[in-house]
Amino acid sequence: MTKGLRVAVAGGGVFGLASALALARAGAQVSLHDPGPVGANASAVAAGMLAPVSEALTDPAATPHLDLMMAALDLWPAFAQAWNLTLDRRGAVLLGDEARLAALTQAARTLGLDLPTLKADRSPAFPGGYGAAVSGGLRVQADQRIDAASLGALAKAAAALGVRFSPEPPPEDLDWLVVATGPSRDLITEAPELAALEPIKGHILRYGDLAYDGPVLRGPGAYAAPAAGGLLIGATMEAGVSDPQVQDEVASALARTAAGVFPGLANRPWTAAAGVRAATPDGLPLVGPSRAPGVILAAGARRNGWLLAPLAGAMVCAYAKGEDPGIWADRLSAGRFTA
Repeated sequence: MTKGLRVAVAGGGVFGLASALALARAGAQVSLHDPGPVGANASAVAAGMLAPVSEALTDPAATPHLDLMMAALDLWPAFAQAWNLTLDRRGAVLLGDEARLAALTQAARTLGLDLPTLKADRSPAFPGGYGAAVSGGLRVQADQRIDAASLGALAKAAAALGVRFSPEPPPEDLDWLVVATGPSRDLITEAPELAALEPIKGHILRYGDLAYDGPVLRGPGAYAAPAAGGLLIGATMEAGVSDPQVQDEVASALARTAAGVFPGLANRPWTAAAGVRAATPDGLPLVGPSRAPGVILAAGARRNGWLLAPLAGAMVCAYAKGEDPGIWADRLSAGRFTA
């Protein structure tokens, strides 16, 4: 039973908020602890990709987990409806030259997927067109997206359910502590499994003077995504880097790479943001009980935190209630990297 349980969630990113929402809706007394304001974390520095197919085709770490990621995507319509979020269902286009598209097509077929091919002149219209390295694309209709600004909507929904927000550390008098932090090891005594996590930094650019209204465009080395307030261009992945400050040289290099794919970006003004996520050796998060009593982990999502958040939140709630967490429990086990 969850009703009456006292639960503290450490971490105000999308995993922490999804866990707090699931627990509060189930009747638990929930507090959420984060020293920063809502949106001052890596979940907010994101394009909100809900993109299992594109991730499986372009990220070798994600390829073995397409089934899990598709199951996570299946939870999103109900999650979005419950918390009044808007899903962008326009899909994605994987851009490239003939060699890249041939390799992606073969990878898709290996995964049992048949993706339509688009020539460059049939690809979505983009300001300034495409660079010489783009001869066409593969249409990925299954992929979706959520605006990362939805983090604020989730926080408001949690507050409406009675979740108490605090910048202070979690108290000790609890039934459960949910550790949903990033790469910080401040709670490693409470959750020794955090030792498996390593930081991974990402930069993202916003072109405030450009508007684009179409599917996500994922080119070699850079993607373009529509967003309120200007076009989003992302993203770097800097393994082992824990400094959250924007590095001008890294952001500038991303802008140059993006201009090679999307020539209309050249010489346009942009602003940069950076966030530091946590990653496990296999690219999947730690979701489940710690070997320390009274602690549940939901941390280390790497680059698929938004996609996996409803699944992680539901599993955290199931563990707290003493119920079956579902078929992904072993693959996401919090103790899978510890003896």
